[in-house]
Amino acid sequence: MSSRDHILREVRRSLPADAPLPSLDRQWTRYDDPHAQFFDVLRGVGGAGRIVTGEPQLREEIDRVIAAIGAKQICSVISEAAAGNVDIAAIDDPHALASVDLAILPGELAVAENAAVWVNAARVRQRVAYFLSQHVILVVPYDRIVSNMHEAYAGLQLSADGYSPFGETTWGTFMSGPSKTADIEQALVIGAHGARSLHVFFTKP
Repeated sequence: MSSRDHILREVRRSLPADAPLPSLDRQWTRYDDPHAQFFDVLRGVGGAGRIVTGEPQLREEIDRVIAAIGAKQICSVISEAAAGNVDIAAIDDPHALASVDLAILPGELAVAENAAVWVNAARVRQRVAYFLSQHVILVVPYDRIVSNMHEAYAGLQLSADGYSPFGETTWGTFMSGPSKTADIEQALVIGAHGARSLHVFFTKP
């Protein structure tokens, strides 16, 4: 018997016994105030945000962010929130977004337990806008928030009104806070390989 056959035989003999998958039918963590929990976690991961009412207040908050970061090149997919001077719909080469200071983009669903926001390409032609821009603002409808990831993934199914945060799109991901990394000395660096800041605004009518 060759060494290869001997190794494979021993591997097969050592395979673990089959075990059933654990049941997910249980009570998962829920929050009385999911928005408060979301913002608490968001601050912990380097982000910021608040609840706003109506378009005027949303524009006011976005103007504050623009002034604070000194944004010049602004890409806005949400026209009622702010007018951008970079038209993402007219850009074919995603590299052209490398000079964008601020991207104002839609968030489809927020998760309270980890401050994650589901984003996809349904309304954003160039998905790199979420990561290549120096700063990012996500605008999420007030009622599109769940307590935990189990509820979030349940959103894969269409809701009664036909809305699904996972929608008809070829790409999607969860974002939680700005880009960050930490080395073995536990030195946290914000904006190492993506957005340097992330603001999340929940919008009430």
